[in-house]
Amino acid sequence: MKRRTFIKSAGAAAAVPFVARGAKAPPIKIGQIGLAHAHARGKLGAIRALPETYDLVGVVESDAGRRRSVQGVKFISEEQLLETKDLRAVAVETHVRDLVPTAARVVATGRHIHLDKPAGPSLPAFKKLVGAARKQRLAIQMGYMLRYNSAFQFMFKAAREGWFGDIMEIDAMMGKLGGAGMRRDLAEFHGGGFFELACHILDSAMFIMGKPQKVHGITRRTQSAKGDTFADNQLAVLEYPTGTVCLRCNHNDPFGGPRRRFNIAGRHGGMEIRPMESGRFVLTIDQDRGKYKKGTHTIQLDSGRSYVKEFEDLAKVIRGEKKLAWTYEHDLMVHETLLRICDMPLDK
Repeated sequence: MKRRTFIKSAGAAAAVPFVARGAKAPPIKIGQIGLAHAHARGKLGAIRALPETYDLVGVVESDAGRRRSVQGVKFISEEQLLETKDLRAVAVETHVRDLVPTAARVVATGRHIHLDKPAGPSLPAFKKLVGAARKQRLAIQMGYMLRYNSAFQFMFKAAREGWFGDIMEIDAMMGKLGGAGMRRDLAEFHGGGFFELACHILDSAMFIMGKPQKVHGITRRTQSAKGDTFADNQLAVLEYPTGTVCLRCNHNDPFGGPRRRFNIAGRHGGMEIRPMESGRFVLTIDQDRGKYKKGTHTIQLDSGRSYVKEFEDLAKVIRGEKKLAWTYEHDLMVHETLLRICDMPLDK
């Protein structure tokens, strides 16, 4: 693809909000590269569900089978997409191994990106991508799927406002029963299941707790005697000055979905979200907090995936109305910690 000459001006324009008084902001031109990622169709669906917010230019996907899996979209080449006038953002939804290289090509043309998780096997490559985006003041919105979930948003706010006091522990589990195809595909990465799936709960835990003092990872490859090298039963322990974080990932669990949970406990209260994306949680507090009285409350908020909220937030960032709650530094810290847990190299 030819390098464009408008990079500098595109980056500057991205930082300027739509300010015409009384005028409605025009839809943001956006494209998507890839349908190979597990979240790709959901992200595309979210973009298409916001026609007043986004103008979908087209989707880049070379695989005929994946192209047939979605209807009613225009398929174009990557070069066509990135040469589109006034294109502001691109959702990157390729195979995990291709996420960061693809995102780097997009950022090089001065566009914001939604980058699905995890941020590839190379920390130096991700650092280079973040550096390029930072230099141009471009957003990198990582696709960790719990960020905009209503129960997790409640938890983040409660923790930030001190409802729980000093956090003593976080205990979370995210598992599933992985089929033969999934096991084969994810065995490409030394970190296996935790690398691909438990990065979601790692992101949430570190958003609350920050950078750990020490990182421990335990990995089991339960089918290795049969020649299956997939890391399918894993535990991470993160040490902090006042507490610990324990994160489990098990790809042998036939009830992994309903058993997914996130539990936080502090000196003044805590909460447990279970099942993880249900919007349902139990809140326990030792004093009145807002509209909630001292004691235990079972609360039901909106359930389900929050991809639409994700892209609504990205639109506000692109228009200059706000900044992402998750910083470049946070995303780098999470990815480095993920690689440490998975015993994957940090220098390649």
